[in-house]
Amino acid sequence: MGSFLSSFIGGSSEGSSAASDSPDNNRVKTCHSSELLHHYINETSRLVVIDFSASWCGPCKIMEPIIRAMANEITDVDFVKIDVDELSDVAQKFEVQAMPTFVLWKERKEIDRLVGARKDELKTMIQKHIA
Repeated sequence: MGSFLSSFIGGSSEGSSAASDSPDNNRVKTCHSSELLHHYINETSRLVVIDFSASWCGPCKIMEPIIRAMANEITDVDFVKIDVDELSDVAQKFEVQAMPTFVLWKERKEIDRLVGARKDELKTMIQKHIA
C-alpha cells in the first residue's frame, strides 16, 4: 500500500510528521497514471477536486498556490492534479478543452466543473458540494 500511495502521490517528501509543520506541505496529490486516478476517485466517498493543468499554462501557474492553500484549508476534500500533457488520455476522457479545468467528483460521478482561473467561484463551488 505504501508504494501504491508513493507512486500515486509523487514527490520526494516522505517525512509526514516533519512535513506537516512545513509551510511547503502539499495536500494536492499529483497523479501520474490513469489507472491510479480512476481507482482513487472511485474508492472514496469524499469530494475530489481534479485540477487539469499544464506546466506551460500561465493561468495554471497562478492557480497552483491558490489550490495548495485551499487544500490546506479545506481538509475534508481531496485535491488531485493532472498534467494534461502527461495524461492526455485522461484529459480527453474528461473532455478537457481549456486549462485550468477543475472537475468536482463525488460518489463515482462528475458533479460540477469550472473552467478558468476563477478562485472565488471554485471555492464557492467546493463549499456547495462538501455537505
